[in-house]
Amino acid sequence: MGEALRWDVESTCPACGFALAVCGGDLPEELRGRLLSEHGRARLWVAPSTRNAAIMRVLRAELGIGPDGVRAVLEKVLTGQYSGTLPEMELMARKLRASGIEAAASRTVDDP
Repeated sequence: MGEALRWDVESTCPACGFALAVCGGDLPEELRGRLLSEHGRARLWVAPSTRNAAIMRVLRAELGIGPDGVRAVLEKVLTGQYSGTLPEMELMARKLRASGIEAAASRTVDDP
């Protein structure tokens, strides 16, 4: 939704009609795990010619991590090992593209 991911879960009892809707905040790990289990992982790809500093600026801003943490994430991105749910990776790819970096998200066939 806009510049952030949004999640929600709705359920209705077929017997009595009671309905429940829950949403907001960070995606709970249990739901994230279910998404990964049911839909698989996606990976983030960036053009090999992209300067590392440009990628690191976006990663630091979006992930809220320091220099050491961003270097570790950059290494994963550059080696094709940075993965998550498809919406997570697509949002990061959009942020990178908005900064002029050629990036894409794609589903993986294997699960690390």
